[in-house]
Amino acid sequence: MATSSKPATTLKAGTSWHDAWQRCLAVAPEAFRDDRVLNLWDGTWHADGSPLPAGSPVDGSPIAGPPRLDAATAQQAVRAALDQHRAWRDVPLAERRARVGAALDALTEHRELLSLLLVWEIGKPWRLATADVDRAIDGVRWYVDGIDGLLGGRTPLPGPVSNIASWNYPMSVLVHAMLVQALAGNAVIAKTPTDGGVACLTLACALAAREGVPLTLVSGSGGELSQALVRSPEIGCVSFVGGRDTGAAVATAVADLGKRHILEQEGLNTWGVWDFTDWDQLTAVIPKLFDYGKQRCTAYPRFVVQRDAFDDFLAAYLPAVRTLRVGHPLAVVNAGDPYPELDFGPLINAAKAKELSDLVAEAVDRGAVPLHRGTPDPALFLPGQDAGAYVHPVTLLGPPPSSPLHHAEPFGPVDTIVLVDTEAELLAAMNASNGALVATLSTDDEATYRRLSPQIRAFKVGRGVPRSRGDRDELFGGFGESWRGAFVGGELLVRAVTEGPAGERLPGNFPEYQLMP
Repeated sequence: MATSSKPATTLKAGTSWHDAWQRCLAVAPEAFRDDRVLNLWDGTWHADGSPLPAGSPVDGSPIAGPPRLDAATAQQAVRAALDQHRAWRDVPLAERRARVGAALDALTEHRELLSLLLVWEIGKPWRLATADVDRAIDGVRWYVDGIDGLLGGRTPLPGPVSNIASWNYPMSVLVHAMLVQALAGNAVIAKTPTDGGVACLTLACALAAREGVPLTLVSGSGGELSQALVRSPEIGCVSFVGGRDTGAAVATAVADLGKRHILEQEGLNTWGVWDFTDWDQLTAVIPKLFDYGKQRCTAYPRFVVQRDAFDDFLAAYLPAVRTLRVGHPLAVVNAGDPYPELDFGPLINAAKAKELSDLVAEAVDRGAVPLHRGTPDPALFLPGQDAGAYVHPVTLLGPPPSSPLHHAEPFGPVDTIVLVDTEAELLAAMNASNGALVATLSTDDEATYRRLSPQIRAFKVGRGVPRSRGDRDELFGGFGESWRGAFVGGELLVRAVTEGPAGERLPGNFPEYQLMP
C-alpha cells in the first residue's frame, strides 16, 4: 500500500480481537472456550464438532471459526429441538413474552460487544455494526409489545423452525427472526453462516438461552447438514436467506416434502432513471447506496439510465462516488479517537474480493467501459496490514451479456450502468433477473411513475428513494426467482411461523399460487 504524509494510524484502544474474545469468555463462559466457540443443542453447550480455521476480513488475522458438526450429531440436535418445541408451545404467552423481553434486555446490555464482534467477523464499520444490533433489538421489542394482536388465536407450528441464513446480517435478520419465531411459540434452530458471524451469534444465543428461550445453534457444512436441518420430519418450517443456487436446492427439498418455508434469494435490484432532472437528489443518495459495500440483498448494483440524460447522470453520480471512504473499521490516529467514519470496510473475505475483481477485469476485457475505479487511502488503513479483502468502488458502463455482472447481483461495491432509449427497453433492463426484492424509478412525472412502476418485477418499488427490508410492521418479500414461500415482515412474519384456519393460504410466492398481502 502506498505511503502517506498523514500521521500513522493505530488500532482503537480496547477493540482488538483478543479484547473482544476475553470479554466473551467473561460474559458467557458456558458458550466460549479459550480457543473455540461451542454448539448449543438440547439446552446445553457442547464442545463438539471440528472448528474450521477462520480469518478476519478486516486484516486477515485469525479469529474463531464455526465448530462443524457431522450429520448424525445434527440429527440428534434436531430431535432434541422437537422435544423443546413440544414443551415451549404450551408455555403461556405472557411467560414467553417475559423471557424474550429479558433476552432483549441482555442483548442491550452487551450491545457494544456484539457490535465489535460483527466488526471483526464480517467487516462492518462501527456505525453499521451497531445499527445491525439495534435493529434486531428494537424490531423484536415491537413484536413483544404487540404479540397478542399479531397472534390472534393462531398456534405454533408442529415442529421447530430451522434457519439457514447468510453472513451479512447476523443480528437484524437472523437473531431477529429467531426471537420472533420463539415468541410465537416455536423452538428455533439456526445454522451459523460458514463465512462469518459465529462468535456474535454464539454470544446472542447464550444470552437468550439463559432466559429460557429454546434455541439451538449449530455449525456445519450446508450440504452435510441439509438432511437434518431441511428434510427432517421434525422440522416445522425452513427459513432460508441466501443465494439462488443454494436456495433452489432448499426449495426442491421443501416442495417435495410439502413443508412450510420462507426462502429469500438474491435478485438484481435496479434503479431506473427516466425523464428526470432532480440531480442534486440523486447525488445525495448515491453514497448511502454503498453502505456495507453493497453486500446486502437490497443493494442497488444496476442503474438503467435514459441515454439522453446520461451526461447529466454522470455529472451527478461521479462526484458522489468519489467521496466514498473505505478502510479498516478500527483504524484511528490516536488510540482514544472515536471510531472512523466509513462507508464500508472489507468484503467478507479475500476470496470474494478476488472473485469480484476478476469479474470486473473480465467484463472490461469483453467490452464494458470503466467509468470509475476507486483507489485506497493509506490514511484509512493500519500500516502494513493485510488488505486482501478490500475492493474499492468500481463503475462500469455496458457490462456485456456474457458477463455475470450483466444479470446477477455482484454482492460488492461494483455498479453497472445500462443505457436505454425507450420505456420498453427501460422495463426490460430493470427486469433482467426475473424478479427482485426492491427497485427504484427516478422520474419527475408522478403519472409516469404510476404507469411504469407496476410493470417492474420487484416486491417494493420506490420513487427516487431506495427501498429496504424495512422494520416492524413493514412487509417484505420478492417476485420471481428472488423469493419462494411465505412473505414476512409485520404480521406476516408471525403468520408464516404459526398455524391458522384449516386451508389457509398464506401471502407469498408458491409454486401453485402467488398471493400478495
